[in-house]
Amino acid sequence: MELAGAWQVSFPANLGAPATATLPRLQSLHLHAEPGIRYFSGPATYRKAFRASQPASGQRLFLDLGAVAVLAEVLLNGQPLATLWQPPFRLDITDQLKPGDNQLEIRVTNLWPNRLIGDEQQPAEHDYSGEAFGQKGGITAMPDWYVRGQPKPASLRVAFTTWQHYRQDSPLLESGLLGPVRLLMAARRAVG
Repeated sequence: MELAGAWQVSFPANLGAPATATLPRLQSLHLHAEPGIRYFSGPATYRKAFRASQPASGQRLFLDLGAVAVLAEVLLNGQPLATLWQPPFRLDITDQLKPGDNQLEIRVTNLWPNRLIGDEQQPAEHDYSGEAFGQKGGITAMPDWYVRGQPKPASLRVAFTTWQHYRQDSPLLESGLLGPVRLLMAARRAVG
């Protein structure tokens, strides 16, 4: 059974994304029309309710997340189950499943490049010089707020880096819960 349809997603404050969004279907965040979501980097929390019946004796129910970019922490009915960081993104949920309504929460953390590329869409705040590996180079002077040990002032750019790793036209990475998310039934059988 595929957990298709809309998913609720929440994002942490001060990372450029809206607090919440409804995704009509799962897809990479880098394809989203909203720039705050398209360029988001950090932990995004996906939520979905579903109904299920208890598996028959000898059967196990697995949650298969499909594709994930990059790391997923899975909670079912508020109980942490596992952190998955490589395929297959699958786990046995038989013992945590409730007959009837269940609440699934998947916290997906992606990589930082999309945020840095998103920041490159904004006016430059610092000068960079030199060039290495096809990139612009290192910062020419540390900003006063940094030297004084103060927080980064609010601006259209979310991140601060001492090296300009990406350009405005650098390709974005796949990001988030890509799916399809499915419930898979399996029967235990003796071998041999």
